[in-house]
Amino acid sequence: MEPANILVIEDDAIVARTIERCLRGEEFRVTVANSGIEGLKAARRHVPDLVILDVIMPGMDGYAVCKEMRNDPLLADVPILFLTAKVKDEDRIAGFRAGADDYLGKPFNLDELILRVRAILKRTRFRAKSGDEAPGRSFPLGQLIPGIFQSKRSEEKTTESSRLISLRGYTLDTQTFEVVTPHAGRIRLTPVQYDLLYHLMTHPGEIFSPQRLLDEVWDYPSDAGSPDLVRVHIKNLRERIERDPKNPTFIETVPGYGYTIRKEETI
Repeated sequence: MEPANILVIEDDAIVARTIERCLRGEEFRVTVANSGIEGLKAARRHVPDLVILDVIMPGMDGYAVCKEMRNDPLLADVPILFLTAKVKDEDRIAGFRAGADDYLGKPFNLDELILRVRAILKRTRFRAKSGDEAPGRSFPLGQLIPGIFQSKRSEEKTTESSRLISLRGYTLDTQTFEVVTPHAGRIRLTPVQYDLLYHLMTHPGEIFSPQRLLDEVWDYPSDAGSPDLVRVHIKNLRERIERDPKNPTFIETVPGYGYTIRKEETI
């Protein structure tokens, strides 16, 4: 597998060089940009596998860069890890609302940075591989072999249904990373929102603690990551897909335990 391409957007030259040396030592390919605008230009020239992004930068700050990436079809699915001195709860919430996948505060431990980078890349590369191999890609009707039209149509219907996960009125498309809700129609999810919702929907009735989700969705060991990461992403996901995010009925909280999506009700 080719080494991952990582874009570091950091205006502090010393910090940028430290991160670059650390990543290159792990055999990643690294590009460094010293401003938000320069970073966006670099990302559009060569789409990275991951962006490590500072928040406090002159001109265009990290939150604005993150939002710009999420609104750009070319960059919308690129995972973003904030690495910043802004570590208050409201800062983290702002970062996740802007579309970040993870958030690491300064000063930071280089080993933890590498651990999080590897976990994000492992998750996103698995998703990309699954998407490439996922059934359901349309078969051009003009290329159908005469005499087997009906069988091909049946096969298409089967593969289309196999890529859809439906539960309690919500349908998740594992090829387009969109969810269809019963009240707001089709919604395109961010990569981490998709991973989180996919995990919950494929384990209906199970209760997941924040720590278990960090392990199973983020692929973080027990000593890495914060439960706040899970709580904020659950909150953001609810705001996008629930009819009333303050009173969620799809992704439910089980007090003292965690989160669950109940199985279909039986009559």
